[in-house]
Amino acid sequence: MENNLSYFKGDNLPVENVSWYDVQDFLTKLNRETGNNYRLPTEAEWEYAARSGGKNEKYTGVSGNDPDDYAWYGANSGGRTHPAGSKQPNGLGLYDMSGNEWECCSDWYGSDYYKGSPGDRKEGNAVYYAVGPGTAPSLIAGLRTVA
Repeated sequence: MENNLSYFKGDNLPVENVSWYDVQDFLTKLNRETGNNYRLPTEAEWEYAARSGGKNEKYTGVSGNDPDDYAWYGANSGGRTHPAGSKQPNGLGLYDMSGNEWECCSDWYGSDYYKGSPGDRKEGNAVYYAVGPGTAPSLIAGLRTVA
């Protein structure tokens, strides 16, 4: 687990430049070493947390505030990642729920998934892939946690 594939390396920087499969390999090793059962969240779990417990808020669960206070993205990141927790947390006290890097989730992505799916989501492939250095959303619109 000492192999860091990130382009940007440093204390407290998010891991980037990894695939969903890399994350699964890491989780398998972590679970074996700790005896715990860590996993990626489903997209629904991630969105609930990002929206401060399911509130109908625009950026990272905070309504009406400047996204620069809560997220790193193309206009303020300088094209690189930044230390985790260096912006304001959302309403649940969670940091970096928008911006800085893309997140991986445990289940399949489909634009119409909720229309025909049962209430319990099926696990499968990633909703998002973290695919390269400085892949934070480039536009403010990419920070939205709700459609």
